[in-house]
Amino acid sequence: MPAPITQYEIARAGEITPAMEFVAQREQITAETVRDEVARGRLVIPANTVHLAGALEPMGIGVATNCKVNANIGNSAVTSDIDGELEKLRTAIDFGADTVMDLSTGKNIDGIRKAIIEASPVPIGTVPIYQMLEELGGEIEDMTAQHFLDMVEHQAKQGVDYMTVHCGVLLEHLHLSMHRVTGIVSRGGSLIAKWMMSHRKQNPLYEAFDDLCDIMRQYDVTWSLGDGMRPGSIADASDAAQFAELDVLGELTKRGRERGTQVMVEGPGHIPMDQIQMNMERQADICDGAPFYVLGPLVTDFAPGYDHITSGIGAALAGWYGAAMLCYVTPKEHLGLPEKEDVKQGMIAYKIAAHAADIARKRPGAQDRDDALSRARFAFDWNEQFRLALDPETARAYHDQTLPQDTFKSAHFCSMCGPKYCSMKITQDIRKMAEEGELVQLAETATAE
Repeated sequence: MPAPITQYEIARAGEITPAMEFVAQREQITAETVRDEVARGRLVIPANTVHLAGALEPMGIGVATNCKVNANIGNSAVTSDIDGELEKLRTAIDFGADTVMDLSTGKNIDGIRKAIIEASPVPIGTVPIYQMLEELGGEIEDMTAQHFLDMVEHQAKQGVDYMTVHCGVLLEHLHLSMHRVTGIVSRGGSLIAKWMMSHRKQNPLYEAFDDLCDIMRQYDVTWSLGDGMRPGSIADASDAAQFAELDVLGELTKRGRERGTQVMVEGPGHIPMDQIQMNMERQADICDGAPFYVLGPLVTDFAPGYDHITSGIGAALAGWYGAAMLCYVTPKEHLGLPEKEDVKQGMIAYKIAAHAADIARKRPGAQDRDDALSRARFAFDWNEQFRLALDPETARAYHDQTLPQDTFKSAHFCSMCGPKYCSMKITQDIRKMAEEGELVQLAETATAE
């Protein structure tokens, strides 16, 4: 047996790493709990040894910890550069991103990723097939397994903490997508499908899975087993293609753990509300509790430009039912490459969803900030309300639009109700008019009558 080198292997050996201790402190749970959950495979700590030696602050993804949010950034052949991506990174982190995926498909991918990793205190994820395709001139048919292995090793050496690889899309699954409304919507999944049809051979990434594990283990890169057959419309949700791939991802979860790697599994993108719980529970069963990382899911398809809202609804439910991390969706989803303001709006929607899930799941301390803000609201402590708000700048701006700056500091009302109709002010007046004992006596008298 080789010496344990990954967080998973070390946890299985009964030891606690500094990264596990750091995660425990952040999550308000014991280091022993973190170790045991990592050893069980229900918690991953995406922490490439290269990034861990630099700016990375370790974080955990799993059902024993707070629900996490990932933000996607990255350039395209059409737009963006290093400065633009670093601005998106800072915006995402400022609004609470727990991880960030660099999905660059344009020019200078290496330079952009190097800058992102060096600047990022949160784990960075990638989809290696994108950069590999750029190096092949966009011709996926020219790919060999070795091309992909080389790219995974290259990105691991850069410090990438987790990678999405579409190993679970098999040749025998392709016919199951023929009658879908939106076909294969995963970029990586569609590329692998095209390669398999061109060569009439099995998915080379599935066949090279053990070799990929060996590379990822060396740097402790966490698997994010990609859902190449995820539904891209609610009409295609929970179909045979989606679940055929999920069964393979369950097999690969087991194999990845056997080879010492940390494994999480990606989940569907478009699911009606009534199917979300079933999807979360089915994944947990098939993939032996591996952390589930879901895109949304979007619960309706009719609101382009507002898909951060349609997906935020599904994300809150998914988090409540056991999703460990939510991949944000911005207003630009299905429409274009997100810019700084889109990143902000996506992060706001998803921090609300994740926080709502944490409250529903009774996470330690999850409701503390809400309670503190409610107390400040009742006391008309506007500055404290703004300080505790998820987006203080926007909250203050909305308030000040209709109430002069010199008035709000002492005003016991806002512009919606004014001084005469503010229910909280009226409640305070009632409390001044009577002690608690008198109110109880009045209640008893009213009940008796």
